[in-house]
Amino acid sequence: MSDTHAQSVAYVRDTMLPEAEPPASETGVVKWVRANLFPDWINSILTIVAIYFLYKIVSGAWPWFMNGIWSTDSLAECREILQGTTGACFSVLTERWNQLLFGFQYPNEQYWRPTLAFILLFVAAAPLLFAMYVPRKVLYFTALYPFLAFWLIWGGTIMVPIVALVGIVAGYIVFKKLEGNSFAAGLFGGIAAAAITWFIGGFIADAMSNFLALPAVPSRDMGGFMLNFILGVVCVSLSLPIGIVLALGRQSHMPIIKWICVIFIEFIRGVPLITLLFVANVVLAYFLPPGTNFDLILRVIIMITMFSSAYIAEVIRGGLAALPRGQYEAADSLGLDYAQSMRLIIMPQALKISIPGIVNVAVGLFKDTVLVSVISMFDLVGMIRGPILASTEWNGVYWELWGFAVVMFFPVCYGISQYSQWLERQLNTEHR
Repeated sequence: MSDTHAQSVAYVRDTMLPEAEPPASETGVVKWVRANLFPDWINSILTIVAIYFLYKIVSGAWPWFMNGIWSTDSLAECREILQGTTGACFSVLTERWNQLLFGFQYPNEQYWRPTLAFILLFVAAAPLLFAMYVPRKVLYFTALYPFLAFWLIWGGTIMVPIVALVGIVAGYIVFKKLEGNSFAAGLFGGIAAAAITWFIGGFIADAMSNFLALPAVPSRDMGGFMLNFILGVVCVSLSLPIGIVLALGRQSHMPIIKWICVIFIEFIRGVPLITLLFVANVVLAYFLPPGTNFDLILRVIIMITMFSSAYIAEVIRGGLAALPRGQYEAADSLGLDYAQSMRLIIMPQALKISIPGIVNVAVGLFKDTVLVSVISMFDLVGMIRGPILASTEWNGVYWELWGFAVVMFFPVCYGISQYSQWLERQLNTEHR
């Protein structure tokens, strides 16, 4: 290289510069605050206004929480201790927590039974909610859980849930045996086998009424948040499969089945839930033989399940309508019959599309269980409005009790919402 050319090139780097740290304003908390709270002057003003209102709410509620009283026997004692200062009377919660959770008639020494049933619910629901992370063998316990939970909560001999389980198993076996001939033969054969098993098993259960028997608790003794939770879990679990059947029936080419489903859905959706609850409480008794004892909780479960099934059916029908026609044609091209195409191709996609709507119905249904208080059932709201506020000791306590109801309902509803969002992300295959 000539000296002239060498002098024209001042410096040529043959190594990379070390990576420099990003500016403090472009990383960490500072970046998040700038990007989300103060990106421009309009959002900055809104952020400042929101912070001001949050400050006013927290500063106003803070003394009420911090000065709260937890150890008195009445509202009068709370006010005597507070001496006019701002403070909550949380003593109503410590003194009446058992009634708020279990009702005022459920035996105190038997609280372990619904508590154990509640804990086992998470084990039973795990393979259904998180199938990809839980061994499939746990599904056997899931199938047994409804019968075990009934025995724990209601008590009596364990032979009653065993007979119910055996009847369902017998009906399923007969259905599978006869399904090859025709679906109708299998269906009616399974129903007959289950009915015969239950009829014979009823005598066996009566003869063995002391076998592994827990003290029986009638439905009228159940209340508190336990009643809301039972109604919510049972009705949501039953309404989903019934809603699927109704949605498929509404799209059926068989006129009788189609119109039965259409009339059922439109009638139920056109009637307020409170009306159905009054029907369950009063009117159903007129259609039963004299002296028939039809459990009130069972009647309420039937009505709430019918109500929510109609709404879920419409949600799922929307999911079915959203699928392109090519999916149905693809199922036909594979030689699948109607049941196989729905089970393997159509319904999984329709349910994935319908997840937000189904969750919306489930959350609304769980909150609507408080309506049973208007038919004199002492759920959580019924306990607050009835025995607790009607007592002379706690007449005048409102915020503490209704706040407790919020603490009970919000985590359940929020958990359902968060699970649905997580499930949507897991089932999202568009960007994989």
